[in-house]
Amino acid sequence: MEESSKNPPLPVSNSTAAGKGGRKSPTMTKKGACAAISYMACAVLLVIFNKAALSSYNFPCANVITLFQMFFSCLFLYALRCRKIISFTSDQTLGFTNHPAKLVPLKSIIHTLPLTISYLLYMVISMESIRGINVPMYTALRRTTIAFTMMMEYILLGQKHSPYVVCSVGTIILGAFVAGARDLSFDFYGYSVVIVSNITTAIYLSCISRIGKSSGLNSFGLMWCNGIICGPILLIWASFRGDLETTMNFPYLYSHGFQVVMLLSCVMAFLLNYTVFLNTTLNSALTQSICGNLKDLFTIGFGWLLFGGLPFDLLNIAGQSLGFLGSGLYAYSKLKGK
Repeated sequence: MEESSKNPPLPVSNSTAAGKGGRKSPTMTKKGACAAISYMACAVLLVIFNKAALSSYNFPCANVITLFQMFFSCLFLYALRCRKIISFTSDQTLGFTNHPAKLVPLKSIIHTLPLTISYLLYMVISMESIRGINVPMYTALRRTTIAFTMMMEYILLGQKHSPYVVCSVGTIILGAFVAGARDLSFDFYGYSVVIVSNITTAIYLSCISRIGKSSGLNSFGLMWCNGIICGPILLIWASFRGDLETTMNFPYLYSHGFQVVMLLSCVMAFLLNYTVFLNTTLNSALTQSICGNLKDLFTIGFGWLLFGGLPFDLLNIAGQSLGFLGSGLYAYSKLKGK
């Protein structure tokens, strides 16, 4: 325990302290606000790096990127745990074993299975959804995640929202449809994948709110369970599809630029997962979805400058402005407890 005093634990979300029955305080705390801002910064950078790998370098295997991200996450978590910088349980006990199979009780791993399966679907489909659509329209369509999240919160948690929140969400969704009204590059497959991605995202965030509180694990423990369960499944799937062989024959595999993009993607994926758990458990699944809209201003700007895509006509600008207005109204409602 002397070593742990030299390495103070990193901030984590305590799943058992967030309230009872899935209900949260309507007012956002300073810690919750910091978690939300950190998430938005990580999300912007991750989309840019993933888009660079899939589009700029034309890397054909989105599943392999996800696999690399999971492997990096587990390796980094294990290193931090061995150094006693973090713990995996909500009571912050560091224990005396560093054996990977004993870091989390089997009962807790089984308890988190619905969360890990929803995480796997969320990761794989979200990665694929970036490929077939330009960044501005991707961010516009992703805003409909909020509606799915509200439905999942009501079904899984019994969570109801005030008229202020419903009004702000309606404004965001209206803005998404206005922004995409003149998208002449309509791609049915690309749009369909994004909608499916929205549904899996809503299920995943709601599972964090429900299962995270009762699992006895903190953010790092939930991330560890996700990695050790989903990693082998995704490895088998990628091998079956021939993605590993395709990756080995990828012409830019040993390019320093591509390797830097992949490394930064893995780092940002780890930080993003960490901030997603913090933001969802400290605030709510709906707040997490709203944060995904607030960061869209920077994602759209960087995506348009770096990758091009949808022209910014007046209708598109009006739709994007409506979305940001709705996000601002939601943030105001949460900060004021309305």
